[in-house]
Amino acid sequence: MSVSDQIAAQLPYLRRYARALTGSQHSGDAYVRATLEAALADNTLRDEIARSRAALYAGFTRIWATGHVDEPAPMLDVDGAEQAAQTRLAKVAPTHRQALLLTTVEEFSREDTARILGVSPTDVDALVMQAVIEIESESTTEVLIIEDEPLISMQLEGLVTELGHTVVGTAATHAQAVEIFARSPAGLVLADIQLADGSSGIEAVEDLLRFGDVPVIFITAYPERLLTGERPEPTYLVTKPFQEATVRAAISQALFFAPGRSIA
Repeated sequence: MSVSDQIAAQLPYLRRYARALTGSQHSGDAYVRATLEAALADNTLRDEIARSRAALYAGFTRIWATGHVDEPAPMLDVDGAEQAAQTRLAKVAPTHRQALLLTTVEEFSREDTARILGVSPTDVDALVMQAVIEIESESTTEVLIIEDEPLISMQLEGLVTELGHTVVGTAATHAQAVEIFARSPAGLVLADIQLADGSSGIEAVEDLLRFGDVPVIFITAYPERLLTGERPEPTYLVTKPFQEATVRAAISQALFFAPGRSIA
């Protein structure tokens, strides 16, 4: 496999990480693009980031740490939300958020996370703990679960309830999701993309968003259907089979950046 192919295979996941880290697709993509441009200009860096997924993230981290990236103009429908997200982001130490995302959403080992961040494995544990304390101080909300597999639906419901949130309903089809949401609007949606009757969780979410702006976490065995680069992509995407810690981190992130949330 060529160097470019090795890097390209990991780009959807790096973009996912960058979006979660910055709170928006266009900001995250700007940092990923800057990383690739730096690699094109420096053969040593290009060969380095092609060695492993952790090396790619380490290269990205160095670009992110500089904070000097020219970002494109934000999309018109997210500029207000992004501004609120950036205000909240400033209140949480960047390294804390990085450690949490890398070990949960990106599922790196503590050793790989330590190499990416340039710290010790013990430091990683402390950073993750601090991130949880900072982020989970956010208020609770109502949650709609769109999932057609009963055991997974029950697992998610238990996890959401354990975190202090209220489940307004669980839906196995597009129609059920819209019906529940119309009756009991939620502040967060957890959605699969392939539902019981052959309907689409993506289309269900699109219908729900007509009611108002609500954060959505897609939980799916088919992430490639969402990470195409052909249209605005979800900021929060968890791959099945999932670890509960991954879902927990995604929920914290989604609520932390929810555009309607008040800023203390």
